[in-house]
Amino acid sequence: MGRMKLSENKENHGFSRLMELTGKLKILLILGCILSAIGSVLTLGPFVYIYFIIKEILMVSGNISLVNTDLLISYGWLALIFAVSGILVTFAALMCTHFVAFKTIKNVRYDLLRHLTTLPLGFHTMNPSGKIRKIVETNTIQLEDYIAHRLPDLAGSMVMPFAILILLMYFDWVLGIICLLPLIAGFATLYSIMKGSSQEFLEIYQNSLEDMNNSAVEYVRGISVVKVFGQTIYSFKNFYDSIIRYKNYVLEYALSMEKAMSSFVTTINAAFFLLVPAGIILSSLATNYESFVLSFIFYVIFAPVTASMLMKIMYTASDQMMVSESLKKIDALFNEKPLKEPENPQTPENNDIAFKNVSFSYISEDKNKEMALEDISFKVDEGKIIALVGPSGGGKTTIANLIPRFWDVDEGEITIGGVNIKEIVYPELMDRMSIVFQDIYLLKDSILNNIKLPKPDATREEVLEAARLAQCEDILEKLPDGIDTVIGTKGIYLSGGEKQRITLARAILKDSRIIIFDEATAFADPENEYKIQLAFEELTKNKTVIMIAHRLSSIKNVDEILVLEKGKILESGTHDELVKNDGLYAKMWKEYQSGLSWDVGKQTEKVNKNDDNGLPDPGNLQDVSSSYEIRNDRNKGADPNA
Repeated sequence: MGRMKLSENKENHGFSRLMELTGKLKILLILGCILSAIGSVLTLGPFVYIYFIIKEILMVSGNISLVNTDLLISYGWLALIFAVSGILVTFAALMCTHFVAFKTIKNVRYDLLRHLTTLPLGFHTMNPSGKIRKIVETNTIQLEDYIAHRLPDLAGSMVMPFAILILLMYFDWVLGIICLLPLIAGFATLYSIMKGSSQEFLEIYQNSLEDMNNSAVEYVRGISVVKVFGQTIYSFKNFYDSIIRYKNYVLEYALSMEKAMSSFVTTINAAFFLLVPAGIILSSLATNYESFVLSFIFYVIFAPVTASMLMKIMYTASDQMMVSESLKKIDALFNEKPLKEPENPQTPENNDIAFKNVSFSYISEDKNKEMALEDISFKVDEGKIIALVGPSGGGKTTIANLIPRFWDVDEGEITIGGVNIKEIVYPELMDRMSIVFQDIYLLKDSILNNIKLPKPDATREEVLEAARLAQCEDILEKLPDGIDTVIGTKGIYLSGGEKQRITLARAILKDSRIIIFDEATAFADPENEYKIQLAFEELTKNKTVIMIAHRLSSIKNVDEILVLEKGKILESGTHDELVKNDGLYAKMWKEYQSGLSWDVGKQTEKVNKNDDNGLPDPGNLQDVSSSYEIRNDRNKGADPNA
């Protein structure tokens, strides 16, 4: 893990784990806490010397001329020295703890992000970005605040009760005990508040924040859809529901703590309610009235300090529970297992892909296994194209995701060139394949840098050639700075089809021997669809290809079609063979043709009514995708008029 160590004890999320995260800086943190404790004690000094000053003035019964001014001045200087010393020592303590906090937060975030890069891609698909962001940003900043502020406060709060106890008992033990009664009651009330449901609340509170974060990210990303359809926040029900759940729970918990918190605040500030009547009664019994009055004044001045101390302890205890919950979240992320690298790595001799009795199941949120693939076996010879078709949820995407090790299989094995993919060093495995999925992500950067992403050292000429082969020339021509245009600035945006062509240019530049392609032409306009198909033919020349097909017309001439349903292969063969078998594929093909005929018929009827407007003759209309089906001879360009 580098600098950051995993928590060996999964239940260890307290102070010892925090100290473990600070690493070599724990000495400086301990020093900061010691200085904070010393500074807290020093801040009590001015109260003592102010008492001595008042005592000297009262002892002369109002005759100022009898006052020992030199002694008063010395008391004043001592009060000032203690006050300034307390400030300086506390400042030094906070400098130490802040330095430790900033370094620790930097190291934790750095190692968290580095650890995230080692996790299988499946982890990132199953965990929403809002949740990860909340852990990396919010939970770590809670550690920073706790180390920088709460720990030194805690150190001071641990020492202060002893110093306060000594002072309370020193001047008048009876009044001291009276002042202690609210403190004891306050500690009891604080204990009742902190125990029981508080830890459970914090866990639900953290989960609610994650839920809201995830829903907020989803809502913001989909705001354009909301605007287009004129909907309100309720169109994203998950976001609204997460806010309401958070509000209801926090409000319910806050109201449940209303009486306890009111009792706590009242109790710790109740010293005056006890001191005043006690002072009246005890003054009549005092043998030395002046000495008693002086002690009484001291306790009246000093009582607010005890209330402040208890408030600090309460906030520190609350923050400690919050930090403990944050450490659980951080350690849960650290404890996610990275991809296991092979001990004796092997290099495949070719690019055949084979599934051998592969079974795989997802782990649902309630920790149950959901079978996605069951005993899948097939082989794709090098240089061949295989298409995966079938109903939604059949396992097509799971097959595509298992090849680049989004997850490792439960049973069986996946091989490339006869070598189990687990025995191939992961960077080499990824170098062997290009993955083009429907979800397109382009950086807010120049098109040049977006295409160079898989090959940062590529020359400008190589990038331009990849863009040309991906049919991106018309995109570059219309942009103000051509290939140097930055996407997402000054109103520069690309359509879905144009983004897909940029993605294909990336794959062409990478020139991997294996292509995994989730056909992304289903929602492209005819022009973009045609160019995407041309780019795809260029990309797949002499490559081993596994593609997920949505439009059946685009796979009529692939080498083999696998028909999947409920995680099993029902049929396999060429298009013509599967149509003759009259199975699921034949049914899907008939439905596809039926839908296509219906669309064309409607369109033809509409255009025929507008012949007088000079629109094209619809008689030759056909499914655009069928005019440039993938051919066995992929060295030839597709003819749009075929």
